[in-house]
Amino acid sequence: MKKIKGLRWWIIVLVAVATVINYIDRSALAIMWPEINRDIGLEKDQYAMIMTMFMIAYAISQSLSGKLYDWIGTRMGFVISIVVWSLSAAFHGLARGVASFSLVRFMLGLGEAGNWPGATKTSAEWFPIKERAFAQGIFNAGASIGSVISPPLIAVLYLLMGWKLTFVVIGILGLLWIIPWLYLNRALPKQHPWLGDQEKAYILTGQQKGDSGKSDQEERAPGWLELLTYKPSWSVIVSRFLLDPIWWLFVIWLPIYLNERFQFDIKQIGLSAWVPYVGAAAGSLFGGWLSGNLIHKGWSVNRARKSAMVLGALLMLPCLILAAYASTPVTAILLIAVILFGFQVAINNIQTLPSDFYAGKAVGSLAGLGGTSAALGVIIVTNLVPVLSKISYTPVFLLAALLVPLSIFSIYLLGGVIKRVELRSK
Repeated sequence: MKKIKGLRWWIIVLVAVATVINYIDRSALAIMWPEINRDIGLEKDQYAMIMTMFMIAYAISQSLSGKLYDWIGTRMGFVISIVVWSLSAAFHGLARGVASFSLVRFMLGLGEAGNWPGATKTSAEWFPIKERAFAQGIFNAGASIGSVISPPLIAVLYLLMGWKLTFVVIGILGLLWIIPWLYLNRALPKQHPWLGDQEKAYILTGQQKGDSGKSDQEERAPGWLELLTYKPSWSVIVSRFLLDPIWWLFVIWLPIYLNERFQFDIKQIGLSAWVPYVGAAAGSLFGGWLSGNLIHKGWSVNRARKSAMVLGALLMLPCLILAAYASTPVTAILLIAVILFGFQVAINNIQTLPSDFYAGKAVGSLAGLGGTSAALGVIIVTNLVPVLSKISYTPVFLLAALLVPLSIFSIYLLGGVIKRVELRSK
């Protein structure tokens, strides 16, 4: 029987590609909004409401998707998620007003949210502990690469075929992804027929007890309510509630910020809005590599993860304050690139915490709870932006700066030493 060398890397690259598609689909509305709005004529607070519907669905689906992936596995979990979000993306082309855009945006959020608990669970299943942050960095780089690709790609598609057919084309991308995913991801490492014996042993021996090597009967799965009785779970939930809105601030508002602050049109947005995400992509890979390399050198998981998180925060905080007063588009864009670099360095390591604290069935559930909490934070900040930005965007950047130290402090306060949580006996 044939063996595929480095199969775990093929699997995580496919997850990264799904994440690229995820971000192309979610970014298209913001990028084309100045042109779409000429057709339908909506206010900025109505745009915020449409995006809020997306985030409400995203919040609901993060936790539900985490449970879904724990229940049916990552292979079919991803298929369900990407079918829902791809069809929803295509149906954006039929939307005509606030109600219809809100509906398709809600459905898009239901599907796209599954990508993150699914990706976290995939890295826990396919990678030893010392490689997980780097694996997390690879699929998180997919979010950044998707954001790099989106502005020029969407601008070109829009100029060729208009905004309605653009949504249809990007919806088809996700459906095509399913083919290689089902072909390569046939089973977990322990049972996969194409995984070499050496790689299988490397994966399984490098995982703590309970990670993909135990059956459901051997590994107890704590439910949501039980997870909430452990303080480390709250370190994930609170830190993501505070930190994730910084990323989404730019995903949702960057094209509109460039349009309103510097009078950029869709061509100028397409030529420039991708630049900050180059920084984000570099931060994704660097943040994952950094903690993994430190662990390889003998650092504890606790020290390595926290060092990376603090470094990310130290990069974000001053640049957010400087960006609040940026007077030229070049300065603003370069500062945002550093902000997103730092964000990814920190968030990569925060997103590995569910698999650091728990094993097996609990990983997807806690990742989902963290995602739900993050979405709630984003909803609050998204609806504050139209109010805070009436005169200028300075208060928006300063609010984001305040969230950075609060997020990192919550990990130290609630997470304690990052290590496997000993579950209470039932």
